[in-house]
Amino acid sequence: MDSTSNSHKTTTNETTPLVVPAKDSKKPKTPLPKLQIGILITLQLAEPIASTSIFPYINQLIRELEITGGNDAAVGYYAGIIESLFFVAQALTVLKWSRLSDRIGRRPVLVIGLSGACISILCFGLSTTFWSLVISRCLCGFLNGNVGVMKTMMGELTDSTNMAQAFALIPIVWSIGGFIGPLIGGTLARPQDHWPALFAGPFWRNYPYFLPCAVAACLLVLALVMMLMFLEETLSTKRRPKFTLTTVSVSSSPDRESLVKNSMANMPLRSLLTPSVVIPMANYAMVALLDVSFRVLMPLFFSTPTYLGGLGFDPAVIGSWLALFGIIDGAFQGLFFARIIDWIGPKRLFCVSVSCYAPLMAMFPIMSWIVQARGEVDYAITFALLFHLVMIVIWHTTYGTIYMFITASAPTNNVLGAINGLGQTSAAVARAIGPALATSLFAVSKEHNLLGGNAVFVVLIVLAGGLRWLASQLPDEVQDRDE
Repeated sequence: MDSTSNSHKTTTNETTPLVVPAKDSKKPKTPLPKLQIGILITLQLAEPIASTSIFPYINQLIRELEITGGNDAAVGYYAGIIESLFFVAQALTVLKWSRLSDRIGRRPVLVIGLSGACISILCFGLSTTFWSLVISRCLCGFLNGNVGVMKTMMGELTDSTNMAQAFALIPIVWSIGGFIGPLIGGTLARPQDHWPALFAGPFWRNYPYFLPCAVAACLLVLALVMMLMFLEETLSTKRRPKFTLTTVSVSSSPDRESLVKNSMANMPLRSLLTPSVVIPMANYAMVALLDVSFRVLMPLFFSTPTYLGGLGFDPAVIGSWLALFGIIDGAFQGLFFARIIDWIGPKRLFCVSVSCYAPLMAMFPIMSWIVQARGEVDYAITFALLFHLVMIVIWHTTYGTIYMFITASAPTNNVLGAINGLGQTSAAVARAIGPALATSLFAVSKEHNLLGGNAVFVVLIVLAGGLRWLASQLPDEVQDRDE
């Protein structure tokens, strides 16, 4: 009788939604598993370094390949296409990788993703035509399901008491990657110009952007070796017996438990699309769309000549500014994100950060006007860029908060991979649309002088208003997701 009762209790626990009423009294915080979280964070760091290292030189590379026929205003079209196709490829496959990780484990999927990223960045550095650039970026997108899987692992390593502390680390990683990546790309691009004694051979003249790609690939290889040596499996049905994240005090056979968990992992996707799941995903997709649009517009605006309304920066200066933005952003997230969540709550913070997107966009035409009025890029632009940095830091708190809402929306822990896969798919679709939309609107705005060349920024501000409404639909609190 006791055994039957306990077995029933186990099944109930496996199918009880993770979002349950919050307790009146606060539970003590569970200590984070520092070693496993640290390894996971290190793996996550390698990917933004590789992906952002191309930003400082991608526009110059397109000009040098003569894709645009000398039309500087059209560079944005091609830069946007290259970046968008990566996310198209990712959108087609990321959910399959996440669902596969629910069945075979998280580690095998991470091995494939890191290997694919390494190969694709090397191919990018060896590309000499537009189509070879496209193929290398698509390869990276097809083979890379790591982002969703890593968020799933982060959810499995945490509970409701330490989730904010753990998810605060994800934006930090991307911010640090946003510091190191552009620094590598801006500093090491065209090494034959900076260090002719060391890089005088014909190889470097033929492939002037291979060095930053090779350095990024080495970091990915190091991350892969570290993962294979130290990272433990977190999927409960594939874990070694010695590694347990939670102690379940029930007496049921391992076979029965495994059967229940595997059946939950194979739940139809349609059954997961409840309002409590769809609303956080819609917010995440809009955040991804607006953020990737901003990320591609910033280096494009920096590199656009001043006579077209840009700042006319070279790749080294672009890399330095992007690196500064990344390190300040990361430091803020690490020091203050979890404290602000405890102070005002995740929903209120998300709404405040979303509201910062409009002034963030408005700063672009303001800086353009300053350059036109003063006739040069001087200290006034420096102050404007520093204000821009403040807006960026607040805006990027959206990521940590929305990750918490998505993780808490999972109906059961055994479909957490699928939930994160769905979220990452929606974000990848948005990121596929964003670069092409933003850079094409930028080019059209400049070519036809729409709203003084600023139509792209007006469109994005209107979309940010839609995101602000979506944010109001989120639940007031991230509820307890403990089993």
